[in-house]
Amino acid sequence: MRIGIDIRALASGKQSGVEEYVRGLLTELFRLGQEHEFVLFFNAWGKVTPDLSFADGFQNVHLRRYRIPNKLLNFALWYLRYPKLDQLIGGVDVFFMPNMNFAAFSKKTKVIITVHDLSFEWFPETFSWKHRLWHYMINLRALLRRADAVIAVSHSTANDIIDRYRIRAQKVHAVLSGVNPAFHPLNRNDIHLIEVQKKYKLPYRFILSLGTLEPRKNLVSLVRAYEVFHQTAVGEMVKYELVIAGTPGWKCEELLEAVRRSPVRHHIHLLGFVAEQDKSALYTLASVFVYPSFYEGFGFPPLEALVCGVPVIASHSASLPEVVGKAGILIDPYRPDEILQALRQVLQDKDLRATLSERALAHKQRFSWEKSAEQFLAIVQGL
Repeated sequence: MRIGIDIRALASGKQSGVEEYVRGLLTELFRLGQEHEFVLFFNAWGKVTPDLSFADGFQNVHLRRYRIPNKLLNFALWYLRYPKLDQLIGGVDVFFMPNMNFAAFSKKTKVIITVHDLSFEWFPETFSWKHRLWHYMINLRALLRRADAVIAVSHSTANDIIDRYRIRAQKVHAVLSGVNPAFHPLNRNDIHLIEVQKKYKLPYRFILSLGTLEPRKNLVSLVRAYEVFHQTAVGEMVKYELVIAGTPGWKCEELLEAVRRSPVRHHIHLLGFVAEQDKSALYTLASVFVYPSFYEGFGFPPLEALVCGVPVIASHSASLPEVVGKAGILIDPYRPDEILQALRQVLQDKDLRATLSERALAHKQRFSWEKSAEQFLAIVQGL
C-alpha cells in the first residue's frame, strides 16, 4: 500500500508535543510497515529543511519536497480546494495528517487525521487572534467529516471530538502516544547530572514544572501554592526551591509578573528553553514534578517525568488522569490549596514516593511508539 504522510508539522524545528508525536510514531511506523511505501509531503518557503534523521535507512520512505510560499498554498487549499495533496506526491492509497493543517484531497483517497487536543475550542482566550483565525480557517470539523478515520491521542480527546463535532464514534480511534526511550532514570553518579546542574544553575533540592509558559498551563497557581509552601515550611522543607522550565508563550506576562512580585521570588528559578538531551537529567534531579494544566490532549512532560522515576502531581483534567494514572497524585487545577497539600504530602512521605515509583514502572508499559504504530497499521488495514 502507498501511504502519504504530511510532515509540515516539522517545519518549525521546535521540540513541541506534535513534533515529538510525528518523530516517535513515524520511526516505528517505518520499521513495522516495511511492506508499505511511505511518501512524505513537505512544503516550506526558503531554506527550511526538516530533520528526517528518524527516516534514515528505510528504503520504503521517500520525500517529496515543495517550496511553495505557505500563504499562497494555504489560500489555494482553503479557497480553491486545490492542489490535491495526494496528487502532489504522485497519488496514494491513504493520506495521513499527523496534525491539522490546510488540506485538500482527491475523492478516492482515504484520509486519516490525528487530533492532539481541542484547547482552541475550550480555551480560546489563551490563543492570539492570529491563532484563532488560523484554527477557524482550517475548519477542523469539516476536515474530520472528510476523514475516513480519526486518531485521538487519548480517550479524553476522542470523547471531545465526538461530543464537540458530532463525529461518528466508529471512526474515532483512541491511540495513546508513546514515550521516547531516551527518558529513563539516571544513576545518581552519572556525570551528566552534574553537568546539567551546573549548566542551568539548579538548586540542590527543587520542585519542577516544564512546559510552554502560557495561561493554559496554570503556572500562576503553582507559584501561589509554592509561596505558601515556602513561607510555612519548617525544617528540611524550607530548602526546596521552585524551578519552572520552558519557553515563553503568548500571554506569559501574568506569570512573569507573579514571579517578579512574589515575596519568595529569590527561590523561584525560570530556566527558559531546556535542550532535549538535558531533560532526563533535569527530571532525575527534581524532587517532584508538578503539571497543573487546565487542559491537555495528552501531556508529554508528566509522562516523561514519571518514566524518569520522579513523583508527579498533575491536574485531574482532560487526558492527564490517563497519562498519570495511579502513578501520580491528581489535583483540581482551580484550587492552589490542593497543589500545596500534594506538595507537602509527597515531599514529607518517603513511603508514598517509593509507592509512586513502583506504580510508575508498571504504568509506563502502556505507552510505547511500537504499540501506537501497530494500532495505526491496524486502522489502515481496516479502511
